[in-house]
Parts: sequence; structure tokens; C-alpha cells
Amino acid sequence: MASVTSDQPAARTELRATSDNGLKIVIVGGFGVGKTTLVRSVSEIRPLSTEETMTRAGEGVDDLAEVDGKTSTTVAFDFGRISLDAHNVLYLFGAPGQERFWFLWDRLFSGTLGAVVLVDARRIADSWYAIDRLEAHGTPFIVACNDFGGPAHTEQQLREALDLEPAVPLVVCDARSRESSKSVLIALVQHLKALYALQETDR
Repeated sequence: MASVTSDQPAARTELRATSDNGLKIVIVGGFGVGKTTLVRSVSEIRPLSTEETMTRAGEGVDDLAEVDGKTSTTVAFDFGRISLDAHNVLYLFGAPGQERFWFLWDRLFSGTLGAVVLVDARRIADSWYAIDRLEAHGTPFIVACNDFGGPAHTEQQLREALDLEPAVPLVVCDARSRESSKSVLIALVQHLKALYALQETDR
């Protein structure tokens, strides 16, 4: 499997029209945890976004605790792209976080190589469903805790709160930072490589 390599900003990168292998990654998590921001920060193309302006009609539906400054929300998915090398392209799909859009997740998971569960440590419970769904699908994943500047938590505290298996990697990131978001994807690719190597050993 190819690893995520350093690339130039989109304006300076000549993109290939085709690739031999398209590798699909899904970014999931609760409402307002930064999925759209992560896809935007790391994509080499201008991301396809299905964000809509939040209206007063949604105030009684969406939990705006800790995200009171949020003015738009994803209603289908976000899409971005990263060229890994001359033959492999990583496609990023950011899933909508609100419960009323969860029915879309099953289709987004189809054909997925692996997933990132993006977490806001101030709202841990919002991430439980994403983890449960990925485990039910048998989709490999890592957890990335997005830094919103709240109280610091130890890795052990986060693992216990999320009820994570020891083998699931947990990283801290800033979804606004391109380098930080790339490190999340690198962690996922390394996790997937380790899993596939273990499967080959067991055969």
C-alpha cells in the first residue's frame, strides 16, 4: 500500500487526469467536529462540498452546544483528493454528522479502505455512534481528537471515554492545519498497512 507523501499546494501541483488505483477514505464523527475543515485543509483540489446555511428551523433538531458559532452544515458529503504517487490517488469523503443524515453512512462506507473518526473532546458522546457503526461494518479506523482548545485530556482518559480497543490508534490533531491533517492520514495508512501485514502473516 502506498504511503501519504508530501505534496505541494494545489496551485502548484499538476494533477494527473487518471490514476491506476483510487483509494477511498471516509471521515466520520459527530456534528461540528471539523470533518469539512479537515477535508478542506488537506485536499489538493478545491473540495466538493454540500454545505448549506443553518436556519432557525434546525435549532430544535441539531444540538448546538459548544458549536454556537457554526453557520453552515454538510447535508450529503464532502469530497477531496490527494495524489499519493504516480499511480495511486486517495479520495476523501467527509460524512454528515447530524443524526438525520446517518442513513447516508452505509453507502459512504461501501468500498472504503479505512476511516478516521474525528472527535471533539468536549462532546465525546457524539462519537460513540460513528465508532459503533464502523465496528459493525468491520471497517478499520483510527480516532483523531480535534483540538478545540478545551481542557487537556490524557490519552488514557480519551481511550476510556471512547471505549477504544488497545489496537485502535488515537492521535491529536488540528483539522485547520494541512500538516496536522496529513499526519492523521499517515497514521491511518500506517494502521492499515500493519493490519494487512498481520493478515498475510496469519494466512
